Amino acid sequence: MLIGMKSITITQKGQIALPKELRSTKHFSNGKKLVVLSFEDRIELRPLDIFSESLKNSLLSEQSLAKEWLTKKENKAWKNL
Repeated sequence: MLIGMKSITITQKGQIALPKELRSTKHFSNGKKLVVLSFEDRIELRPLDIFSESLKNSLLSEQSLAKEWLTKKENKAWKNL
């Protein structure tokens, strides 16, 4: 459900600032952890605490899984699927 829309600017360092109205909500307050979801035509920022525990664990272990899955052997095995 869309509750508002604001325009923001991406800096040279790739940073953005969340509008004050958004930062005053419980889901986007100071210190909250967010998940960044990237799609072909957009990105979404979602509060980490709204995700289920299993998805949260998956996101946090992404780097350790990548070490096992991103190998030449794995790439070769998945190439023809």
